[in-house]
Amino acid sequence: MQVGIVGKPNAGKSTFFSAATLTLVPIANYPFTTIKPNHGISYLRTQCIHTELGVEDNPQNSKCIDGERFIPIDIIDLPGLVPGASEGRGLGNQFLDELRKADALIHVVDASGSTNSEGKLTQPGAHNPVDDVVFLETELKMWMLRIVGKDWEKTAKKTELAGEDPASLVAERLSGLGVNKGQAENGIKKANLRGKPSAWTKEDLLKLVDIIRKETKPLLLAANKIDLPTSTGNVNRLKQMGELTIPVSAEAELALRRAAEKRLIEYKPGDPDFRVLGAVSPEQKAALEMIREKVLKPIGSTGVQACINSAFLNLLNMIVVYPVENPEKFSDHDGNVLPDAYLVPNGTTLKELALKIHTEIGEQMLYGINARSGMRLSDNYVLKTQDVVSIVSAAKRA
Repeated sequence: MQVGIVGKPNAGKSTFFSAATLTLVPIANYPFTTIKPNHGISYLRTQCIHTELGVEDNPQNSKCIDGERFIPIDIIDLPGLVPGASEGRGLGNQFLDELRKADALIHVVDASGSTNSEGKLTQPGAHNPVDDVVFLETELKMWMLRIVGKDWEKTAKKTELAGEDPASLVAERLSGLGVNKGQAENGIKKANLRGKPSAWTKEDLLKLVDIIRKETKPLLLAANKIDLPTSTGNVNRLKQMGELTIPVSAEAELALRRAAEKRLIEYKPGDPDFRVLGAVSPEQKAALEMIREKVLKPIGSTGVQACINSAFLNLLNMIVVYPVENPEKFSDHDGNVLPDAYLVPNGTTLKELALKIHTEIGEQMLYGINARSGMRLSDNYVLKTQDVVSIVSAAKRA
């Protein structure tokens, strides 16, 4: 699963990306600083199960820090989007091509209203960030409409003559975006589209692709620059739009992570506060205190980690599970305790997890074991969050 960081130029996307990944990318206060997508690894933060089980863990595919498991996830910083992107304006074509790979979107919005629709600097509060949300969702709809609607009437008539399901045609058109037939069928049903598909209007198709986009590429709003005075009222306006909205200061998060990297402070992504470890200059101390007073105290964190967690746990509805080989010791074959933490979609079966770990293990799976209770599990057992399971296979045990 991959999450895309989207938004207009100069809204703070690249700062958010750098803060989330500590990857060096160009950051400047002019449009189109990001001209090529930046890929990076961030981490989902969740309570580690080892404290509940009363064991010391040895993570292999993730990290455990102070009882918190940090699981690597893939994010991508996409070029800024401006009005007309669906028709190729700005870096629209490049943005939309990369967007195909994203499963969910974090829309970084300049909540302070200090950049206009083109991403150019203006007086704080002069621009309404609600307009940025409307524009981005409109561009996404128009982009998908161009894909679905090309020669629609002609192609739909052929589908009708062949007696084929219109959902198959929609799914085929949007297959490059990862849309399957079931999602297309659901979209058609929710859009209440009836009759011959060749008679569906542009408005019908717009309604359809909007529904499909929200299901296949859900988004949340990262209301950035929350430390600026003009942001507070705008955050409330953004929340009224109905999308999951999280107040954020990407600059504060980046500053804290860099300070922690240099061992100036003790801080983990998502913490509500930090602790100074060593000597800091008066300037550094003043900057840190400003972050504490203007960001951490008012909103409880910088919001960056909250966005990452929400993208995977809420938008994508994923859960964390721990596969082990030895259910009694909660370990793998090398003795590593709780070695791996897997993020899987809610509703994943034990068989599907086995196939994810290794095709051969999944294909020759015999049964599973709940490592907490020792109970045997069938291959169609639906995993629950924080499950610790052992998979017994004719090929190998995991």
